[in-house]
Amino acid sequence: MSSKSSAAEFLHILRERGFLHQCSDPAADLSGLAGAAPGGVLTAYVGFDATAASLHVGHLLSIMALRWLQRTGNRPIVLIGGGTTKIGDPSFRDTTRPMLDDAQIAANAAGLRRVFGQYMTFGDGPTDAVMVDNADWLDGLDYVPFLRDVGRHFTINRMLSFESVRQRMEREQPLTFLEFNYMILQAYDFLELSRRHGCLLQMGGSDQWGNIVNGIELARRVERRELFGLTTPLLTTASGTKMGKTAGGAVWLNADARSPFDFWQFWRNTEDADVGRFLRLFTELPLDEIARLERLQGAEINEAKIVLATEATRLCHGAAEAEKAAAAAGSPFAPGGDGLPEIALQREGADGVPLADALVAAGLCASKGAARRLIREGGARLDGEPVTDEAAVLTTTAVLSAGRKRHVRLILTP
Repeated sequence: MSSKSSAAEFLHILRERGFLHQCSDPAADLSGLAGAAPGGVLTAYVGFDATAASLHVGHLLSIMALRWLQRTGNRPIVLIGGGTTKIGDPSFRDTTRPMLDDAQIAANAAGLRRVFGQYMTFGDGPTDAVMVDNADWLDGLDYVPFLRDVGRHFTINRMLSFESVRQRMEREQPLTFLEFNYMILQAYDFLELSRRHGCLLQMGGSDQWGNIVNGIELARRVERRELFGLTTPLLTTASGTKMGKTAGGAVWLNADARSPFDFWQFWRNTEDADVGRFLRLFTELPLDEIARLERLQGAEINEAKIVLATEATRLCHGAAEAEKAAAAAGSPFAPGGDGLPEIALQREGADGVPLADALVAAGLCASKGAARRLIREGGARLDGEPVTDEAAVLTTTAVLSAGRKRHVRLILTP
């Protein structure tokens, strides 16, 4: 730790590692935000709605920001949106989110909570992370008093000016009154967390900037509180795709939604041009070591990708799972296939299972047509050997591969 305050150290790390996109502090060096933290210790939060049972790689920037917040001696708050999930955030969506019942929201929230313990230490200490659910205060609100005390600080003119709302209106896509209330409730969350926990800063992705600003303005108008907001950048890969999106769907953080081996492989497949940036954002390696890895050229860049994959997996799933995944990737056809994801398929009589069906069942291809094309082009492998016969049938347990990097151990059952 340097001689800087905890808050200043945190903000310095965000800047030098590439986390910072926007900040409400007008000071170029963020001295206003750092100076506002009592005793130099900053309390900040990020909100996560319970729309699914796991978070995905797209949430990792915010999670890593919370981790660095705690590592530099500050206090993170994880806000689970048990209340706001009932409304649905309309930001940059084309359609209304599906309505979830209370039981599904509770089940999803339980799934979200599992991942945070990997990244933060929770407890009652001054810098221990805190996890709260906004249903604790939103569910009990009285509608008319809330409109009178909070709703009066929001104008329809201003709400319609936000880009996420304007895009829906311009495309003539429905925006329900229920969704329209979301930005008011998120703004109220910030005010409530500042009252209950002394929270000074809200962080989030760049699509949350308008909602964050609403919370800052609400606190200023209602209680003359000075609060701050910052956002992380919207990440795209060097080829222009949205970070975390793959042909197989979202890259989930929970092990029961995506195996540690598949998680490791996602990072191992990073494009060359993204390696340095992702090492700064998604690992805690020193910057001089990252600079060394970033300078590697040609086949040597694979060393950097393996370090990235192993470090990112260690943070999400623990050192043991990261080591197993790295070992399995290095020798996927070894006896036992330690760390390889496994799937069991029932034989179709005495003939086994068609290879194209197995590729789809293993999640290596999206359809039988894609599987046949992969086989025809030489991209399908059994125990490391290419198979080009589209009519091939799998008759024994084997490692099934799509290309050289994606592997599944397929177990045939009677």
